[in-house]
Amino acid sequence: MEKPKVVLGVSGGIAAYKACELLRRLTESGHDVRVVPTESSLHFVGAATWSALSGHPVSTEVWNDVHEVPHVRIGQHADLVVVAPATADMLARAAHGLADDLLTNTLLTARCPVVLAPAMHTEMWEHPATQENVATLRRRGVLVIEPAVGRLTGVDTGKGRLPDPGEIFEVCRRVLARGPVAPDLVGRHVVISAGGTREPLDPVRYLGNRSSGKQGYALARTAVARGARVTLIEANTGLPDPSGADVVRAGTAMQLREAVLKAASDADVVVMAAAVADFRPAEYATGKIKKKDGQEPAPITLVRNPDILAEVAGRRARPEQIVVGFAAETDDVLANGREKLRRKGCDLLVVNEVGERRTFGSEENEAVVLAAGGGETPVPFGPKEALADTVWDLVSARLG
Repeated sequence: MEKPKVVLGVSGGIAAYKACELLRRLTESGHDVRVVPTESSLHFVGAATWSALSGHPVSTEVWNDVHEVPHVRIGQHADLVVVAPATADMLARAAHGLADDLLTNTLLTARCPVVLAPAMHTEMWEHPATQENVATLRRRGVLVIEPAVGRLTGVDTGKGRLPDPGEIFEVCRRVLARGPVAPDLVGRHVVISAGGTREPLDPVRYLGNRSSGKQGYALARTAVARGARVTLIEANTGLPDPSGADVVRAGTAMQLREAVLKAASDADVVVMAAAVADFRPAEYATGKIKKKDGQEPAPITLVRNPDILAEVAGRRARPEQIVVGFAAETDDVLANGREKLRRKGCDLLVVNEVGERRTFGSEENEAVVLAAGGGETPVPFGPKEALADTVWDLVSARLG
């Protein structure tokens, strides 16, 4: 089979060196990558590096190899164009359709999916001009990934950092897997909870569960690749932040509830994939509970935690908001799932069987998606991102 053709654009920012890692991941996973840098980016990484790593000649000009019409052919033949980093200047030129070098010409002639990974200082990212350019590009179907929060050039810290190259690669991989399909979640804000809450018993112990958060993260990464603005409420996962998602940390069920209700206030979709503790200790011991010789430990009294899924479904920010729940069951899976769907009041419920060696911590999942009013969509055993795509397909149909 012919290798998928990827154009890697590199614009002139200090984060250009990180694109070498993205190039390595793309080539080692079987993609044919042509690097198209801007002239200013060569101050950070030279043409010889790009040529050696990609196996293709590198040029910034439309005047090289004119007989091959590179300013047209490169974009026409690509299966994906990704620009990382995309500076504020690059975003502006792309939004206004300028074509003053090989990369901007390529962007104009590309009819394949286009992914832009911005990197710049916080003030530049937040400037109204940049935000309008990003909004324009997104309206046209360009996937502009939200920049990460972290250390910038010098001592500055804030939003504007280039996302991790491995995470950008995951976005590219998912976009390529979907093919030349326009992102169907553009302009939508989705809130996803992931992981498992922990209810403290004393300073060193807690009540928790086996949830790894991998399914929630697969939902987040897939939503980003489909153009959504993603808020991920993360509970004790230890996983790297998905590229393009705004991540909010939560530890306990009460903290997760507060974060979900706040984020859901302007969300189009809320997906409760986190395993939220049903109970918490009635009392918290300020010191470590000691083991005493000859004495049995005192019983632990539990109290109920709020039912966050039912609360979100019952007090939707607006009537058309879609709420998706998850049900982890160990027996009578579908029967319990149907009862939970009715009781919770959500639109879709993903029901799967769990156990010590099933689902939790695994890279695969198997489930049935139940719909309010009837309808079942079985998802066979496979990667968790496949289940995530099925969920978003069903959500997208309802949004449409």
